[in-house]
Amino acid sequence: MNIQYPYFPEDHSILYVEMDNSSMQEAKAYAKEHSIDKHQPTGALVVKDGKVIGRGANGSEYHKTHECERVKRGIPTGQGYELCEGCHPKNHSEPRAIADARKNGHDSRGADLYLWGHWWCCEPCWTAMIAASIKDVYLLEGSEKLFNKAHPENVIGRQFADVQ
Repeated sequence: MNIQYPYFPEDHSILYVEMDNSSMQEAKAYAKEHSIDKHQPTGALVVKDGKVIGRGANGSEYHKTHECERVKRGIPTGQGYELCEGCHPKNHSEPRAIADARKNGHDSRGADLYLWGHWWCCEPCWTAMIAASIKDVYLLEGSEKLFNKAHPENVIGRQFADVQ
C-alpha cells in the first residue's frame, strides 16, 4: 500500500486487519463505550501472547467546556497538540492502552497494538509505542479512507453504524 501518512517513523510498519479480527472488534467496542471524543472516537488494545493486556480510548472532558484551539486556527491533524489540553497526546488511545498494561503489571515488550477509529498514529503516539517496545501496529483495512477527515468516503460521525 502506498499511503501518505502525516507522520511515519523509519524502520517501522503498519499492518492491516479486517473488521472480523477479534482484537479489532474489541478495540471498536472499547472506543464505543469509553471514548470521550464523540467526533472521532478511537480505541486501542495492547495484545501479547493472544491476551489483551491493556486498553485505551481517546478524549478529554476539556472539549466539553472549551473550544479547541487547533480547530479555531485550522491546524492540520497531527500538529499543534500542545495548543489544546483536550488534544494532548496523553489523551490518545495508544499511550492510554500502554499505560493501562503497565498499571495492570504487564510488560508490553513484544506486544502488538490494535487501533480502531484512526488511519495513522501521530509522532507522540509512535514515540510511546517505540518506548514500550510494541512489536506490530495494526489498523483496520481501509482505514485511510474510512477514518480520514479529508477523504470523501470517510465515515466520520457515523463510525459505529457504517463500520461493521
